[in-house]
Amino acid sequence: MSDSVAVIIEAVRARVRCDKTASVALIEAIAQDELRVAAEVGGGAGLHSLADEQRALDAVMSELTGLGALQPLLDDPEIEEIWINSPDRVFVARNGVAELTSLVLTETTVHELVERMLQSSGRRVDLSSPFVDASLPDGSRVHVTIPDITSRHWAVNIRKFSRNIRRLSDLVEGNSLTQLSSEFLRMSVLAGLNILVSGATQAGKTTMLHALLSAARPNERIVTVEETFELSLSSRDVVAMQCRQASLEGTGEVNLRRLIKEALRMRPDRLVVGEVREAESLDLLIALNSGLPGACSIHANSAQDALAKLCTLPLLAGRNIDASFVMPTVASSIDMVVHCELDRHGRRRIREIVMPTGTVLGAHLEAVTIFDIRDGVLTPTGSMPTRLHKFETAGFDPSAVLRAPL
Repeated sequence: MSDSVAVIIEAVRARVRCDKTASVALIEAIAQDELRVAAEVGGGAGLHSLADEQRALDAVMSELTGLGALQPLLDDPEIEEIWINSPDRVFVARNGVAELTSLVLTETTVHELVERMLQSSGRRVDLSSPFVDASLPDGSRVHVTIPDITSRHWAVNIRKFSRNIRRLSDLVEGNSLTQLSSEFLRMSVLAGLNILVSGATQAGKTTMLHALLSAARPNERIVTVEETFELSLSSRDVVAMQCRQASLEGTGEVNLRRLIKEALRMRPDRLVVGEVREAESLDLLIALNSGLPGACSIHANSAQDALAKLCTLPLLAGRNIDASFVMPTVASSIDMVVHCELDRHGRRRIREIVMPTGTVLGAHLEAVTIFDIRDGVLTPTGSMPTRLHKFETAGFDPSAVLRAPL
């Protein structure tokens, strides 16, 4: 940032302080006024001539109403994620590949940026609560960890979500899905199947979940529950809820288990849990086992691992829950697993689509693989779903898609 721009920022900030209700439009008008003054004065008062007033205006607005030096990175559509390991180690990911930027901040700047990020969420990070997850106004998710959990510096992660991928057809255009698998997934959503989306971090689970939900009928009432808001559905009847951390007094916490129970009282046609990690998986399974269509995501290395993990997580709910109850419940409740992957070239794609048969075989759930990667392409395996009741009730015949010529 040039000295002249820094002086203008301070001048605008001083004028804005006098008007506590200043809007973004007013701040921009004040900034333009200060830019004109600087251009007229030229080199006077420590200011240099501004050859590019628009660039200077953008820098001023980013500092005062955006996220300062990080704003250009947030505005760059090619950047998927931003993370700060230390003030002089700011990284970004483009197309799944990490790169170190030339941006250098100060400790104070990082702290101020985090404070600004958390301002709209009402969440906090301090010694008593050294981790925080929050959503930015644009839907990006921010995670912050501070010392003494980290060794020295504040660690900040900002994950952006693509607004260009909204539907299954967008994933087909991006070569993450084939047209045939997209049609099968659309049919499955319309038939009310319970879908588990699995994959590693950054594999595209949330994007896949979002695309699947875009295929739901427009008159459905969808209730979503998440730790922090990530899903942004365009359906006409949507209620979105997120968790709340405890206050400084240790009261007022709202966790995912509570949200799932409350969601069932809100007349949902479809329940969506952003991600299951712990005991809330039990409440989700109970809800799905009652006949309510739903979807959620889970971290796993494969579709089969996702089913195994979902059989384990409910055991965290208490000693009175055991595998003899959980495994049959998972087998009967989960209709489909869509596994996402991020390959070494940064490409996101669907690795496999698996459907449980509803049978428990010892310590495993029997499942058939409907689609799998063959020669780099997601291809039907020739296997058919064994449970067809939901398809038939909705008037669909999956074999018409799965046996269609490639």
